[in-house]
Amino acid sequence: MHRLFVAIRPPGPVIDALFDTMEGLEGARWQSDLQLHLTLRFIGEVERPQAEDIAQGLSRLTFAPFELAIAGVGHFEKKGRPHAIWAAIAPSRALTDLQARVEQACQRAGVEPETRKFVPHITIARLNAASGDIAPWLARHEGLNLAPFEVRHFLLCESHLSKHGSDYEDIARFPA
Repeated sequence: MHRLFVAIRPPGPVIDALFDTMEGLEGARWQSDLQLHLTLRFIGEVERPQAEDIAQGLSRLTFAPFELAIAGVGHFEKKGRPHAIWAAIAPSRALTDLQARVEQACQRAGVEPETRKFVPHITIARLNAASGDIAPWLARHEGLNLAPFEVRHFLLCESHLSKHGSDYEDIARFPA
């Protein structure tokens, strides 16, 4: 089985700027540089033939290069408790269009439709019950605004789970 997702990885300067925010929150499990990405579609566990169908479908997508920018921070909750903090992506029609086409390609390859609303973000840290109060961190970084970066490709990635979290491997790269 292969645990797959489709993503955009930010360039080095954006990763460096995100690393600058990774402090001052007790108990946070900060993401590594290889874990920082914008998920276009989490696919989940698939067998090799379906993974190949997904890759083939994604390879047919065309898009023009476009720019994205980090604009603010936020968090996700589960059962009323914060479980992740993230950098927000400024609204982008090109990103929304690409994400919709990725979703269609996945469905054509037999992946169940995504039921969650697409919230473009880059996860910075994972949290648990022992993590500190996120309010001071959110307040300190709410004005995070980074220079736009150009998206010239997206990736099909595999997630390998370990006791230290997830390790990601790029399986295929799809250029604009």
